[in-house]
Amino acid sequence: MEKLELESANRNYLKWPVVALMDFVTVIGFDDIIYNFQNQGLGVVTSWVVMLFIYVLPYSLMVGHLGSVFSSEGGGLTSWVRGTSGDKVGYFAAWFYWVVGLPYIVDVANSVVIAFGWLIHGNGNVDAYMSKAMFGVLTTIVFVGFIFFEHLFKNKSLAIMSVIGGSAMFIMTVLFVIMTVVALTTGGHIATQPFTPKAFIPKIDGHFFTTLGLLIFAMNGSELVAPYVTDMKNPRKDFPKAMIMIAVMTAFLTVFGSFSLGVFFNAHHLPGDLKMNGSYYAFLALGQHFGWGKILMYVFAVTQAIYMCAQLAVLLDAGTRVFLGDISKKYMPKQLSKLNADGLPINGYWMTTAICAVIMFLGGLLPEINDIFNWLLNLNGIVSPFATCFLFWAFMMVRLHSDRYPTPAYKYIKNDRLGFSVGVWMFVVTFFSAFAAFFPTDAKPGTSLWTDSLIMNIVVTIGLCAIGLIMPIIARRQRENAGNAFTGSQWTLNLVLLVIAVALGYWISRLHSIDVLIRLVLILLVIALFSLCLRLIYRRPTKA
Repeated sequence: MEKLELESANRNYLKWPVVALMDFVTVIGFDDIIYNFQNQGLGVVTSWVVMLFIYVLPYSLMVGHLGSVFSSEGGGLTSWVRGTSGDKVGYFAAWFYWVVGLPYIVDVANSVVIAFGWLIHGNGNVDAYMSKAMFGVLTTIVFVGFIFFEHLFKNKSLAIMSVIGGSAMFIMTVLFVIMTVVALTTGGHIATQPFTPKAFIPKIDGHFFTTLGLLIFAMNGSELVAPYVTDMKNPRKDFPKAMIMIAVMTAFLTVFGSFSLGVFFNAHHLPGDLKMNGSYYAFLALGQHFGWGKILMYVFAVTQAIYMCAQLAVLLDAGTRVFLGDISKKYMPKQLSKLNADGLPINGYWMTTAICAVIMFLGGLLPEINDIFNWLLNLNGIVSPFATCFLFWAFMMVRLHSDRYPTPAYKYIKNDRLGFSVGVWMFVVTFFSAFAAFFPTDAKPGTSLWTDSLIMNIVVTIGLCAIGLIMPIIARRQRENAGNAFTGSQWTLNLVLLVIAVALGYWISRLHSIDVLIRLVLILLVIALFSLCLRLIYRRPTKA
């Protein structure tokens, strides 16, 4: 007993401000402010404030509750879902949580290319100096290059790179807000006119609901800090303080950041490429106001390049390792868990590359590079909230069956029925926002761009889900057939059927003379027929 007390006294507990800062970098960034400013204009200020109280704070406190309940398993979404709903549902949670990061990986690789474009050319007019094909090739080279050189980066190097990039990005965001205030006090004028209280009220219409998914995507991620709840000396008292601190910091950056953007951009007439180039435009305008030319823009471009490269390295490495290492092996083909001489899941990396390449190829069907960037970004507003639904599902199960789980060190809402009701609220809001995000936000309804984006949103989401459903089937066939899921001729048949299905789907999607709903039905029918053919062919396992 004395030994335990001595160990407790000597233990280095995490202070609540440290936990808050660790979590903050996963929640919000300057680009998130830019993206949602284009979607809602100055009205996003009100949306940020409302979401902070009815979504971000409950979200973060639920994370603390789940992390405390499953502290012996190290926390994490997969552990929570597996602990409440079993291994199979835990696998699907792990799959979706991993796969939703793939569109973001492509988006980050795109941002690296954009950053170097600004550094080299001093502007964001990428269509003027590269084709869509070249943009796709460079994006592919970026993330394939990181896979090839992943073994050269030690974990310590990645951590240092991430800290430098993340800290610099946070400083640049705060600097932008402060310098905007200074600009206003030294004769600067506000670009948004009329700059009245009405400008801060979001317009509640169909477009508004399609933007909620990206708003949630910008604010989620706090579950990454869950394992540290039990490293706090008094989590019941200190963890809420950390979450409140995050809410205050997020409120400062989102509210004042969006306000600052309204100073330099007319919120009623925003550039069409604001999501892709808005961060650079903002620092370019700020530098020009103070007579510094492009200096601030170049500083931000370097910061952005480092920040995005660090993100890409961590996403490719940590995301793949955690996914392949955390789930039950019986649901994954044996090839994906294979490690190379450096201890890296190389086949998992190649699967990541293949899926990202397909997503990038589909983006290449859109008219301009800016359209590709916007589509990939908005795709995150669909898949990311859908994955977050698993978190609220786990919380609902914990509160519904609280007698099955240990009393947590930190408990969010003492009454289980009220806690369950709040979990249902968060689940419904998140699911609805993800569903609404299927409808494109950056194109006018009725145009070919809007139609193509809608079709690709649906097809990509179904495709990512389908791959997750296929993996356990392949793994089961491997167990039943001495390690071989299919014979050589069967793999050929699979490939032929897949090529036919993809060709038919692509041909149908380009029939602009047919109504979009009919095209969607036909594409879904092709997917259903492809699945039915495979099921009929492999309804019985092939004996080795």
